[in-house]
Amino acid sequence: MTETMFNPFAPGFSENPYPHYAELRDETAVHEHPLGFWYVSRYDLVTALLRSGQSVETRHLAPHPVRDEMRKAAGGDDWRLGGLSMLDRDPPDHTRLRSLVAKVFTPRAINALAPRITELVDASLDCMAEAGRSDLVDELAFPLPFTVIADMLGMPPTDEDRLRELTGTLVRSLEPVGDPDLARRIGEADAEFTRLTADMIEWKRANPADDLLTALIDAEHDGDVLSDDELIAQVGLLYVAGHETTVNLISNGVVALLTNPDQLKALRADPTLIDNAVEELLRYDSPVQMSRRITTAPVEIGGHEIPAGSFVIASLASANHDPTFWGEDAAELVLSRPNARHHVSFGAGPHHCLGAALARLEGRIALGRLVERFPDLALDGPVEWNGRINLRGAAKVPVRT
Repeated sequence: MTETMFNPFAPGFSENPYPHYAELRDETAVHEHPLGFWYVSRYDLVTALLRSGQSVETRHLAPHPVRDEMRKAAGGDDWRLGGLSMLDRDPPDHTRLRSLVAKVFTPRAINALAPRITELVDASLDCMAEAGRSDLVDELAFPLPFTVIADMLGMPPTDEDRLRELTGTLVRSLEPVGDPDLARRIGEADAEFTRLTADMIEWKRANPADDLLTALIDAEHDGDVLSDDELIAQVGLLYVAGHETTVNLISNGVVALLTNPDQLKALRADPTLIDNAVEELLRYDSPVQMSRRITTAPVEIGGHEIPAGSFVIASLASANHDPTFWGEDAAELVLSRPNARHHVSFGAGPHHCLGAALARLEGRIALGRLVERFPDLALDGPVEWNGRINLRGAAKVPVRT
């Protein structure tokens, strides 16, 4: 057992995990945890792991007592949308699914959303201006990506509050799940979301339109199409991963700007900095803190041989703060950082996030217009963090305009 190991339950971790990441990079950049997983934290090692072609499918995991208990509680290996989303498949299945979804999730389709995103952002900012004091998450960061995804898909009228509840539970499947009761609730939410989405797909087949869900239903390559189960899984991925990560980008980004007034001043002085600013904000406080890989054969990482069947955590957030790559100012927010786009917040390799362009667009518009609209924007109380280990973000950001 190593003396220093990944401990997300250490005091203060939820508010600021980066000092702990720095300690791990310095002392045990690669280590095996008593709970049965391996942890990798340096930039060079993380990027190599993500690009190494290792698996993401849990069927490759070797037996382990903790892991076996969690599988039993969850009701199977892959309770997250049947394990059929792109996020959970290896090539050639991943390649096939990604190519079909990419046929409709094109840069042109995403860029065409800019006017609608701007409209939604401005409506939220109007409400914030009228109120004077508000919670940025409730008013802007949370509703924006949820509405954008629903608009993109062309979802039929449904119980939106219940859909949000279900996706809010499902997103916990992207966390290290150590609670059997939570695993059970995720499984139940998965089953209900599957039924609800199946009904939506049936409705959409009878009511096709110029929207993403119709395009996904019709997507075809050499006679290959998405099955209904695969459609449900990709829709779930858009809601679960695509929504929560953008919430974190916007909320964490605002917190970073407001607590680094010199950088906020620089952005206000030069609005053309916004593109690079979004990249630096993604690096500085990653919306997704880690990614997983499962070894299919023994692999050497950082001088350690990791056995086949091992669950390996690639610490994206730690890699994004590694001074051996970023320099001595790695822990600082520098909106003009020339290589900011080399962050790994969207992963790397075959599973690089397909929705990265949409997240960037939403971030540019939301943060850019917020900064422009409210020159006196300031925090109006303490920030509350969501307590998550992977999708770590600000749950409450009280601001005054």
